[in-house]
Amino acid sequence: MLEYWLDLLFAANPDQVVINTHHHAGMVETYVRHTAWSDRIALAYEPELLGTGGTILRHQAILSSGAFVVAHADNLSTFDCRAFLRRHAERPRGCLITMMTFRTSSPQSCGIVSLDEGGVVREFHEKVKVPPGDLANAAVYVLEPEIFDFLRGLKKSRIDFSTEVIPSFLGRIFTFHNVAYHEDIGTLERWKRAQFEYSGAIPAAQAGDAWDLLRREHPEIEHTVAALLSGSGAAG
Repeated sequence: MLEYWLDLLFAANPDQVVINTHHHAGMVETYVRHTAWSDRIALAYEPELLGTGGTILRHQAILSSGAFVVAHADNLSTFDCRAFLRRHAERPRGCLITMMTFRTSSPQSCGIVSLDEGGVVREFHEKVKVPPGDLANAAVYVLEPEIFDFLRGLKKSRIDFSTEVIPSFLGRIFTFHNVAYHEDIGTLERWKRAQFEYSGAIPAAQAGDAWDLLRREHPEIEHTVAALLSGSGAAG
């Protein structure tokens, strides 16, 4: 997953990428240390997760110099990051956020949005039983640094972006629609399905190198993946 995301993000030539770590932080560090981008990647370990908003606020010193991208890396996604940034640059006046959207086959498990004719979010329904559509929040954003004024005003360290930030910015969130591929693979069922659906954006040999590295330095990962795939018929 990191291979896909870093390949995608560095195509837009960012100054730096910050990776928030928690679960299996050692594996992430091992992988990053061997990438071609290691000198432009900062690892930030969170012993207790702060939520997306809390993590953003924690890194204000790094992120506040201009617009920045935030991505939830448990999503498998293909898009042109440069086009995403261009879309943000064209946002209507007053919009501080540009949200990536996609069409989902499981709207009950997503944040569903309704847009006006200009592509601005007017309604947001986070994981409701009867969602009013299938246009979903992809949990990938471009944010303006003014967002920090709002985050600081909450006067807390743990902040959930979907429930504590987005509702306060309705009418000020522009959108970029992903027409290529996007899937939340945060559940085992969706992860297995993605093994068949997704056409990888990086060369197979490059992905193989990353897998061999982790398997060599963290042999437990192979047993974990084998257990997940056992009896599923999935291949990856």
